[in-house]
Amino acid sequence: MVSVNLGAAWAKGLFPLVGAAGVTAVRVGLAAAIMLAIVRPWRTLPQRRDALNLLVYGLMLGCMNLLIYAAFARIPIGIAVAIEVVGPLGVVVLSSRRARDFGWVLLAGLGLWLLAPVHEGVPPLDPLGVAYALGAAFCWAMYIVFGKRVSTMDGGHAVAWGMLAAALFAVPVGALQAGGALLLPAVLAGGLAVAVLSSALPYSLEMAALARLPRRVFGILVSAGPAFAALAGYIVLGERLTGMQWLAILLVILACGGAAATARK
Repeated sequence: MVSVNLGAAWAKGLFPLVGAAGVTAVRVGLAAAIMLAIVRPWRTLPQRRDALNLLVYGLMLGCMNLLIYAAFARIPIGIAVAIEVVGPLGVVVLSSRRARDFGWVLLAGLGLWLLAPVHEGVPPLDPLGVAYALGAAFCWAMYIVFGKRVSTMDGGHAVAWGMLAAALFAVPVGALQAGGALLLPAVLAGGLAVAVLSSALPYSLEMAALARLPRRVFGILVSAGPAFAALAGYIVLGERLTGMQWLAILLVILACGGAAATARK
């Protein structure tokens, strides 16, 4: 969580150079190249039953990155991630279906409602940025579901194949937006740092965690993401949130962590 959110804050600083999609392309493309060079997954090709799951896992990974970076460009990082973690919360609730878990959804809904610009002292949020964050939430949910399915493979191989699928989708989108600016030395150097911090390292660790932890425990740990993101946004970018926005983020964290803690195995 520390690595991925510091990488996200660093990535936002590169947006003026190549845009959100351009940074996504560099990050995902370089991360895929790093994983392929280190793991060399072609030495053990995936079985046919795993191929489709790997493809969907990778596509969700690419879409999640494109959408959340587009959200970062329009709203503060901490708020965007608070909206995005609704995806993992949905995974927990749909796998449980108990009345108590729907209470956690209401608590998260209260937190998101506090972010709405209808309260005194709450600045307005870009609606498109909120929509992008919600789209990223759906992709994150699918990333967890299909990541769990492919976690029976060698973890490094699964991430490498998934990153390749994500790159084949995200890189052309970023190239259309940024063009030749993607090859600027400053962009490549910054993108390499982001690729390591926000993709290659954390996704490998997450795959190892998914192979060893129940989704419930994984969900508890993920629920702290908005706090890490808000702190990274403040430290790296100077993004200051209001007291109401911090309260909203806290409620979302409690909802996600509570739902994961009380979910059945």
